[in-house]
Amino acid sequence: RQTMAPLALALAALALVPAAALLPTGPRLAGRSSALGAVTGRPDATSSAAGVEWKPDSWQKLPIKQPPNYPNQEDVDDATDILSRKSPLVFAGEVRKLHEGLAKATMGNGFLLMGGDCAESFEEFNVDHIRDTFRVILQMALVLTFGGSMPVVKIGRMAGQFAKPRSEPDEVIDGVALPSYRGDIINGEDFTPEARIHSPYRMVDAYHQSAQTLNLLRAFSTGGYADISRVHAWNLDFVDQTDEGSKYRELATKVDESLRFMSAIGVDTQSSKFTQCDFYTAHECLLLPYEQALTRVDSTTGRYYDCSAHMLWVGERTRQLDHAHIHFVQGIQNPIGIKVSDKASPEEVIRLLDAVNPDNIPGRCVIIVRMGAEQIYSKLPTVIRAVQREGRNVLWCSDPVHANTIKLESGLKTRPFERIRAELRAFFDVCDEMGCHPGGVHVEMTGNDVTECLGGSVCDVTVDDLNKRYHTHCDPRLNGAQALELAFLIADRMRSRQGLPPLL
Repeated sequence: RQTMAPLALALAALALVPAAALLPTGPRLAGRSSALGAVTGRPDATSSAAGVEWKPDSWQKLPIKQPPNYPNQEDVDDATDILSRKSPLVFAGEVRKLHEGLAKATMGNGFLLMGGDCAESFEEFNVDHIRDTFRVILQMALVLTFGGSMPVVKIGRMAGQFAKPRSEPDEVIDGVALPSYRGDIINGEDFTPEARIHSPYRMVDAYHQSAQTLNLLRAFSTGGYADISRVHAWNLDFVDQTDEGSKYRELATKVDESLRFMSAIGVDTQSSKFTQCDFYTAHECLLLPYEQALTRVDSTTGRYYDCSAHMLWVGERTRQLDHAHIHFVQGIQNPIGIKVSDKASPEEVIRLLDAVNPDNIPGRCVIIVRMGAEQIYSKLPTVIRAVQREGRNVLWCSDPVHANTIKLESGLKTRPFERIRAELRAFFDVCDEMGCHPGGVHVEMTGNDVTECLGGSVCDVTVDDLNKRYHTHCDPRLNGAQALELAFLIADRMRSRQGLPPLL
């Protein structure tokens, strides 16, 4: 009884949020028949930190970082016109529902889990890949829900995470320089002049793949795959053979026992609260022609929503206050993430919050911390202190992967798991010290059995192992076993904050 009672409470927490966050897309939803009305509507204008009246295209008047270099403006206009007449990929009601979940997490009553590929690929698109990544996120969410005894907001870096910023505009191989690969939505990965041309029609291809991905996610999240009684079926074969897989099986057995207990006392475990889940999508707000073309006006509120994803984030390289990307996100109602590195001063973070969330609305803004294991202890406390002093509502989220990337002599990029784990622990340490809620984690991961990140106490990937299954199109990702190990680490830390013993 002592084992099942808290687990039953955790299962109830898992079921608190009703399902069906993702709705089907299709031609019949286009135009004014959709829930969002026409793109030409005129809600009340807002002003930006750059002093420019906001419209979906007003970002074009401002300086911009990381823009594509399209050779023909007529093709850009044609491609964006095609997109502007497509159905929205997500809907305003779904975005508001996500906002509510993030608002609860901001106030300490939830946890945000964001995960998925570094960059989606046209070539690797298939049902199995999407399903397996979805499975790992479900596993992680189950572990975190039980560990924290609170709802977990699940967001996939999926259905739009195609564009990637680059440190250098060109890539040089054997003395030949070509434009850098910027993600499939902009150009191709093959090192040829033809593939590296920036093509705006790739945005249309990305839209269609995103629509398929969203429909698959909807089927998985509401069609029975996410049924809590199927927890054993979520374990991937290659993860099942690891120690973390064994820990997960042990937890899944406890879930089964609790479900039987709840059913015996009259709880309907066949209701949608137990058989379905909410699942949202997010990507980096980088390619503004694509974002503008998919921005719509909600017919019920008259406000603009970017309908390419439920949530967007602005990266470290593009969050300048007087530039185009921050200006664009000021005018849309989606929740916004802001990546913050050790280079960000407390004053800069406050100015960003002033710009993105002037009304201080809980759930509007997620600060995604990516400072590196060495810097977080010295840099993050001053930022949190400034935000607390100003009374700002912020959801603090750790991105423990991006600042821990290294390049080997072979030229391969990798991320040592020990550094990732160290930054995550440091994030919790600092939040404990500052008395704020460590409200989320943002990781690049995949359900595939890749060997891209070094180490892991369960799946110890060595330098010699990297070439075995190094498949990423951009940056290295955690595999399923490494991602699950992080989830158990977070769960134990969440339980420790509540004075509870380790999860297993």
